[in-house]
Amino acid sequence: MQQAKDFLDESEALYAILANVTGDQWETATQFKGWTLNDVLVHLHYWNQMADLSLQDPEAFTARIGALFTKAKAEGLRKAENEAITLRRDELRDEWRALYTEIGSRWADLDPKHRVKWAGPDMSVRSSITARQMETWAHGQEVFDILGVERVEQDRIKNVVILGVNTFGWAYQVNGKSIPDAMPHLELTAPSGAVWEFGEPGDNRITGSAVEFAQVSAQTRNIADTSLRVEGPIATEWMSIAQCFAGGRETPPEPGSRHIA
Repeated sequence: MQQAKDFLDESEALYAILANVTGDQWETATQFKGWTLNDVLVHLHYWNQMADLSLQDPEAFTARIGALFTKAKAEGLRKAENEAITLRRDELRDEWRALYTEIGSRWADLDPKHRVKWAGPDMSVRSSITARQMETWAHGQEVFDILGVERVEQDRIKNVVILGVNTFGWAYQVNGKSIPDAMPHLELTAPSGAVWEFGEPGDNRITGSAVEFAQVSAQTRNIADTSLRVEGPIATEWMSIAQCFAGGRETPPEPGSRHIA
């Protein structure tokens, strides 16, 4: 399953810039809701744990996700995550890396269609590991940004692009809007220079960088801070509400608020 290797490579790319973070640097606040570098790894490590638990022990996963939702409803999800993951700084980084390395190996030979439980509906292991890559890439963006590092993107970003495509209807649904009959046509240029196309040609079109499309879909950049060319009312509306992740409605960042420091 190629997506397992892509998840591992995405995690390693983030680890590479966190490898030399020490001491109080871990408390550096990012441009994403003020999360610190510690907060980012707590979140990624917790949900990596949950994804792997859903594969290895479905009953334990069901019990743990139920307890999490109960606690989160009373005290908030961030507090629940921070109480579940008690390691911080270098120790957290090392444990996070040990687990994602195991997952990358353990999931590689799975049948991509094998079903696992999740917080919402059950999903395939391919969808589950792709979501973990997306989260690692998306939350990695605030780390790269605040450390002043421009990430060298790879064509594995296609997995995130496909999530953006597949959640076209979800973006409208979570915002309480009627889903258009047809998705805009996408013509996106990959980091390698390859051109990826999705949807049928029509009056609504989005052309430009595949990475920037993924950034807008994952809400790590406002559409105004990209060079994407957006044509047509449906394409314009979609890029203002795109959301390739689960949960409640989230508002994209304000123009200029997310950038390389």
